[in-house]
Formats: sequence, structure tokens, C-alpha cells
Amino acid sequence: MMLRRSFLMLAFAVASTRAISEDSASFQSFLDGLRRDAAARAIKRTTFEAAFAGVTPDSAVLAAMRRQPEYGKPFGSYLASLVSPARIEGGLRKSAQWAATLRAVEEKFGVDKSILVSIWGIESSFGESEDRWDVFRSLATLAHAGFQHPFFRDELLSALKMLQEAHVPRRQFVGSWAGAMGQAQFLPSSYLAYAVDFDGDGYADIWRSVPDALASIANYLQKFGWRPGLPWGFEVAVPQKFDYRASRGTFPEWAQRGLGRPDGGRLPDTGAAILFFPTGAGGPAFLVTANFVVLKRFNNSDAYALAVAELSEAPRAPPNPHAMAGGRLPAITRRARRSATPTFRARLQDGRVQRPSRFRPAGRRARSATEVRHDPRRPSEPRLPQPRRHSLAVNYAPSFLGGARTAAERLGAGRF
Repeated sequence: MMLRRSFLMLAFAVASTRAISEDSASFQSFLDGLRRDAAARAIKRTTFEAAFAGVTPDSAVLAAMRRQPEYGKPFGSYLASLVSPARIEGGLRKSAQWAATLRAVEEKFGVDKSILVSIWGIESSFGESEDRWDVFRSLATLAHAGFQHPFFRDELLSALKMLQEAHVPRRQFVGSWAGAMGQAQFLPSSYLAYAVDFDGDGYADIWRSVPDALASIANYLQKFGWRPGLPWGFEVAVPQKFDYRASRGTFPEWAQRGLGRPDGGRLPDTGAAILFFPTGAGGPAFLVTANFVVLKRFNNSDAYALAVAELSEAPRAPPNPHAMAGGRLPAITRRARRSATPTFRARLQDGRVQRPSRFRPAGRRARSATEVRHDPRRPSEPRLPQPRRHSLAVNYAPSFLGGARTAAERLGAGRF
């Protein structure tokens, strides 16, 4: 028995050594191919060697990539976790501390300072969350694994460009396990496109400079079509005999259809909005504007955009997401995701992989209000909620890559 056990242990050790050797050879082959691509983009050999000296695949990154997302957490509970009393208090404190900077950023970019503080708080806990993963190692691990090819390979090339142009010293290339960096949690391609040196020191430091991080977030939102002075939207009460075929219109048209704000406030006299049901016609309803769509460009998640919006309004009227949900926001189940259309699109989170899908509101296809029933298996455009710090778009990457239509065009087309 002892001899057999020793033999098995030896066989396992030999197999493990062989696997490690083969994986090392495969990774080196990957780096050789990447080096050729980098050279074609004028990346110097010294830059490449500085980036990948001693870099090996990180099994912890692969474990994070393969970890299944948490299913079954109610939408309202997710909002409550992001719009928490601690984050509200932190937002008030940081807003006071950086009041002058926030005013200057808002004046330059036209983005509401409360929105900037809200995103800053959700993305990096106001800069207090510490990045700990080597960006080159994380991106190389994911690219070598072929995950969402060629997304992470392209991000590696962007990171090499950052290093060569001396945007960031090699030792400071730290971020999330999927490569998102700094207080704004930008991927390398987003850093190159949207990072701003707002404090005038010659370096867009989204890691340590609060002015640079806030201005970079504002620049991103501005570039994707943020409209100064336009509210993100409102929660609305829908009348009992409402025609759920209606999906868009001006605010006066929505008022004529019987929609109103639960708090008694007036809808704007001008502007347009889309009627949005986070979990179907039986749940809470919102009229959302083009600026809500812009928030989803930062992170293509309904829950995220609502959390940012609610947190931005917390100093004026602290929200109660559970009360807002009225207990009607159901869990998002695996069955709902399997039955949803169109196809899933994979997204990464800091430590988790998400697979959201885009659902059309159930009421849109109904011929009358009596045909609309709340079905928790078919929520309207849900976002799988999880504890998170940042989510990275993968594949089509709407949260970090340019080239998409503006929010106004998307809103006019009725798309999210």
C-alpha cells in the first residue's frame, strides 16, 4: 500500500511538473507573439522587456475569472449595498473636502459634481480602496488564456504604450485583477483616451491625484454625451389602466398619460425620457433621460446607474432603496438568464465574472395593461447585482471604449 501511494505521489509530481513546463512554454510563445505585435506598433524592445521581466501567469487571476457570479440577490438589496449610510457619509465628507476642485471640474466639463462624487465613491471608495494586482501580469494572464480575445491582448498593447510614453512608471502599474486602474478604475485604453492632468503637474495620475481622477471621470462622461443641467430621471407612479405599449415621449406627454412622481414633485416641462422597468411591469418604474444612458456607458448596468443616481441625490434626500423597491424587486435567477434574449454578453468585475443580458420591458409587447403580469423570470433589463468595486466591459466594452453613438442618439433609438 505504501509503495503504491508513493508511486501515485511520484506520478502526480511528474505530471504537475510537465504541466507547469508546458504552460511556461505556452506563455513564452504568447509573449513572443505579443512582442511582434508590439514592435509593429513601435513599442521598443526595452519597454517590452521592462514590462514583462519576471512576469508569469497568475493562477489567482484565472480563479477570479472562473468564479461564478452570485445569483439570487434582490435588485433592491444591491442598491442598498451601494447607497449605504457609510458611503453617503463619505460622499458628504469628500464633497466638503474637495469642494473647490469639484466646482472647477464641473465648470470645465459640465458634469454635475454630485455625480462625480457618487461614481468616485462606488468605483474606489473615494480613493481609499487599494489596488494590489500587477496590471501587466493580470492582463497577460487573461490574454494568454484567450479570454474574450482580443480584448485583453489589445489592453496589454495599450499598457505598453502607456509605459513607453512615461505616463506611469512600471512599479505603479497596479489595479484590479482584470486590469482596471486607479481611483477612476480605467483600463489602459481608457486611460490613454480620457485621463486628464487637472492639477497641472504634467502627469494624469488617477492613482494618487484626486483632481486628476475626478476630472478624468468627468471627461469620460462628457465625451459620451453628458448634457449639463439634465436630470438623470425620476421614479414615477404608473396608473392602473396605463397602456404599456408606450415606451418613450416628452415629459409633458408622460404627464398626460397619467405618470407622476411619488413624492409629489412635478415632471419637467421640457425634455424627453424612456419609461424603464428594472424588473418588469409589476415593479417600480422610472423615467430616464439621456444622462442615465451616459451613466451606463461608464458601466453598462441598470443597477449601477440607479445606484450612482440615488447616491448623488442622497445629500438632499437620503434614499431608502428597500423602500423604493417596495419589496417588489425579485432575485435574478439562473433560469431567468437562460431564458432571456438577446444573447448574453460577458462582463468582468473586480474579482467576478458577470454575464448580463439585455431584456426588453415586458410591457412593451402587451396589447393592454390587463395582459401585463409581473414575471420575476423575465425582468426588464436587469443587471445581476453583486458586491463589487468596479466592472469592466468585455468583448464590446461599452464602458471603456469609444466609437459608439452618443447617448442622445441611443435614447432616440430607444436603446440602452
